[in-house]
Amino acid sequence: MTLEQTLPICVAGTWRLGGGERYATCYPATGEPVAWLNAASLEDVELAVQGAHQAFLNSGWAQRKPHERAAVLYRIAEAIRQRSEELAQLQRQDNGKPINETRALVASAAGTFQFFAAACETLEETITPSRGDFVSMSVYEPMGVVAAITPWNSPIASEAQKVAPALAAGNAVVIKPAEITPLLALQLARICEDAGLPKGLVSVLPGKGSLLGDALTRHPLVKRVSFTGGTRTGKHIAHIAADKMMPVSLELGGKSPTIVLDDADLDHAVAGVLYGIFSSSGEACIAGSRLFVARSLYEPFMQHLVAAAAQLRLGDPADEGTQMGPLISAAHRESVERYVALGLAEGGRLRLGGERPSGGLFDQGYFYPPTILEGLDNHQQVCQEEIFGPVLVAMPFDSEAELVEQANDSLYALAAGIWSRDYKRAWALGRKLQAGTVWINTYKQFSISTPFGGWRDSGLGREKGRLGILQYMEQKSLYWGMSQQPLAWAGVEARP
Repeated sequence: MTLEQTLPICVAGTWRLGGGERYATCYPATGEPVAWLNAASLEDVELAVQGAHQAFLNSGWAQRKPHERAAVLYRIAEAIRQRSEELAQLQRQDNGKPINETRALVASAAGTFQFFAAACETLEETITPSRGDFVSMSVYEPMGVVAAITPWNSPIASEAQKVAPALAAGNAVVIKPAEITPLLALQLARICEDAGLPKGLVSVLPGKGSLLGDALTRHPLVKRVSFTGGTRTGKHIAHIAADKMMPVSLELGGKSPTIVLDDADLDHAVAGVLYGIFSSSGEACIAGSRLFVARSLYEPFMQHLVAAAAQLRLGDPADEGTQMGPLISAAHRESVERYVALGLAEGGRLRLGGERPSGGLFDQGYFYPPTILEGLDNHQQVCQEEIFGPVLVAMPFDSEAELVEQANDSLYALAAGIWSRDYKRAWALGRKLQAGTVWINTYKQFSISTPFGGWRDSGLGREKGRLGILQYMEQKSLYWGMSQQPLAWAGVEARP
């Protein structure tokens, strides 16, 4: 790949230039172009969806035995592993995450395809308890064309979490990657084809979500949308889906509380809080951005936390020792800066950070340091709105009742963290917190085998888990009549 090339996109099994405007994807560490491509057009959307529909009907993929579909998914997983370093380096350039983090995301994508291959070939259908002179069965069928709309903060992992179960279920998939991070989705489509997936079953349409994502969601042949991204866009998709009577999966924003009880292990809690908010430079929906610390522990904990945060290594994503890379864009960094300024205007105090670093690479890329605010109340704007950056707001609490009330006082309910040596206490508190995921004495750990999603403005539905494949299938009931007599109502007697 050279900068002189314009990359083709994948439309209904054909690799060609998109019909939209030419644009560059840029490396957030330097602002320099990584690749050029043409965005997809509305005509490309129509071709991709129609092609996906025809591939679903005619390729035989949906009719293959589950273990036959699984074999292709296993090959996709293995191909991702074989190309893991190349893909990790490409994702580093695509969104600026440190190389060790992008390696983990690529490994996650491979594991996701492997997991759903296994889920596919072991999925059981059910003979239900008989309630009459018949045998009743519950079976599952693929839906048809599925749209997967993915975010910029973890491209290949997010794409795998949608594409793998959708393909395992027998569907065709049209991927709409984030406009600014399309490169991994295009590589994934190549890998799927090379692994033997029939052409047309996967298309990739880079470009503006407001145009392409909207068109996909509205298309009558699209039978399900799986979206990860902002809450405002997710609600827009939900409204369209309601008019279509179409199921959706929406993994949206978060403002997750992290709680340090008075009996917490200080070192473990500090390390977990740092990882929860500052890894990925805070560009994560599950970032632990609200910190509640027992008042008796607050000041010693904060001293330890600030000292450790000041030692985090912010810098070149290509450096093996880097812990935090740049933010995704100049505009996003400015948004984070506005939130910090708002927090100060609301009466907050800076405990750490709050200013752009300067010199060398810092003057080229979109870097922002670990930032800690205190002196704010949970109802204030910076404690309620998702910042999506490396900004932590710390607040002391006096009682567990007060803590639960504040932790749950949010439009979001995606995740939470608890730090305590008392597991019974932590268990009881965890059950009181309103969140799709609660971590206890750890944070930001994931398993493809465990369902993930949020409540309220954090979304609808669940991804992952063995039954995640059923999100992409329709359930059907079959009844087999076993009576020797005609149905009595008709008054027809059986012939001798």
